[in-house]
Amino acid sequence: MTEKKKNLSEFAPFKFNSAQNIRIGIVVSEWNDRITDSLLHGALESLHEQNVPQDNILVHHVPGSYELPSGADMLFRMAHVDAVICIGCIIQGETRHFEFIAQAVAKGIMDVGLKHGKPAIFSVLTCDTMQQAEDRAGGKHGNKGVEGAVSCMKMIDLQRNLNNK
Repeated sequence: MTEKKKNLSEFAPFKFNSAQNIRIGIVVSEWNDRITDSLLHGALESLHEQNVPQDNILVHHVPGSYELPSGADMLFRMAHVDAVICIGCIIQGETRHFEFIAQAVAKGIMDVGLKHGKPAIFSVLTCDTMQQAEDRAGGKHGNKGVEGAVSCMKMIDLQRNLNNK
């Protein structure tokens, strides 16, 4: 049995070599905006800690999580970013709608990253309750936006290291 962490955003310190020339897109769902705004704040704070220039971070909003893959694709094609962080929050309701949306969003984000050969980061909460979402958007389980930003920087670092070999 695995041990549960109290704060999922605790990770080994990571310092990116040079973030000055990195362009990062962030696409944020407007649905459940109280949660997604908190996730966005965590991601931005982490990127600033890594010295990514504010002008190199492009934040755009889409209506819901279902539109995140399309928004990410647009950022890759039109804004020429090195990576995109997709931020959303899908909360279980009374119907199976949750399952269809969550699965489509996860696959769509993966597909857009593979299509462009660049990191597309899944920072989408898929929770049973609003309380679970709050706990993961700056609450007792950390902030998934922070984790998304760290994953983004690590994947850009991996790509740059492989390109330099």
